[in-house]
Amino acid sequence: MAAGKMGVKLEQTGPVQFKVTNASGAVSVIDGPADMGGENAGLRPMETLLSALAGCSSMDVIHILKKQRQNLDKLEVEVEGERADAVPAVFTKIHLRFVAHGDLDPAKVQKAVELSMEKYCSVSKMLQPSVQITAEGVVA
Repeated sequence: MAAGKMGVKLEQTGPVQFKVTNASGAVSVIDGPADMGGENAGLRPMETLLSALAGCSSMDVIHILKKQRQNLDKLEVEVEGERADAVPAVFTKIHLRFVAHGDLDPAKVQKAVELSMEKYCSVSKMLQPSVQITAEGVVA
């Protein structure tokens, strides 16, 4: 693929289950709800979106903290999304809570989270302004 382009291949493997493969061969599974024939063998599509947001912003936060010479041992992100009570049930609000482990300055962790959300995370920017995204960074 040309620079600036990316893609994945989705292949049905069950009633509402799909294997997703990227260009380098990495695989993930998406599965639907039981009432549609899903088997809880993978993330649901909207969970995949939350995961993409958390993954994208986590990479930014790790990179920023490394540049700030912070000693991050581990990063965990708890993500909660609120969906509209309508069809389609889009996310209206998403909150991310970054829990950083290590010898860290709490202010620098929060600043890294803010920079990711406001400037660097492509997934966050794709979702705004239609989704209200909030985030906090804490040191465990």
